[in-house]
Amino acid sequence: MERRKMICISCPLGCNIEVFKDESVSGFSVSGNKCKLGKEYGIKEMTNPTRLLTTTVKLKNSHLKRLPVRTDLPIPKALIKTCMREINRIEVCAPVKAGMILLKNISDTGVNVISSRSIGQSQ
Repeated sequence: MERRKMICISCPLGCNIEVFKDESVSGFSVSGNKCKLGKEYGIKEMTNPTRLLTTTVKLKNSHLKRLPVRTDLPIPKALIKTCMREINRIEVCAPVKAGMILLKNISDTGVNVISSRSIGQSQ
């Protein structure tokens, strides 16, 4: 029986949950959660863990050298390194508005990389 302890990050409570594979139920059982989000989080972490990816990209035409970016949706944890290789290849020219899509459908995930900040052009 597969069993894993983790801290749920779905809400501010930060419950210590334990998730284990249970063939007698619907596949997984979760204990220690104080809300229904904990159960969903635990099962998702066991079956397909995902993360929002935040990083920076090279920035031209600005007083800053890097632009903070993030994915607009979570990506599978197993694809983080692949996505980072794609992101590290791009270079953005100012001006940039927050929320602007900089890279569409990264690694065929259906997820976009967007700017986290607006930056004007240098004079």
